[in-house]
Amino acid sequence: MRAGSRRPRSIARVEYTLPRRAASARLARQLTTGFLTGRRTPPQAADRVEEAQLVVSELVTNATLHGKGRCRLRLSSGEGTVTVEVRDDGLRLPRIRRPGAEHESGRGIAMVGHLARRLNVTAAPGGGKTVSAVLDAA
Repeated sequence: MRAGSRRPRSIARVEYTLPRRAASARLARQLTTGFLTGRRTPPQAADRVEEAQLVVSELVTNATLHGKGRCRLRLSSGEGTVTVEVRDDGLRLPRIRRPGAEHESGRGIAMVGHLARRLNVTAAPGGGKTVSAVLDAA
């Protein structure tokens, strides 16, 4: 194989630390839009702004409501995917529930699981967790 014959990878990444406040979900949606429509991000990522905003909003809301401390939002795009990762220091892991019709909450993680190609929850050694969702960008 000749040197330089491979196409360079086109992956963009960014990470933000958000306060534990309800307004963090709105800020996270704005940051996500800016990232996915930015010049460093592969053009096909812009096609997934709405889905990514929903996923980011849900995961950041869960982290600010049920987690501890600040949450970290990491976004990456490349090779046909958009990945959203949210980390917080809470011990409780999210789980998919079947809420009744009268319940106002409890549907978010199920929605994220439906939108994402892959949904992972990883417990961190010493506490905390990262919830990641991979969306198709093609």
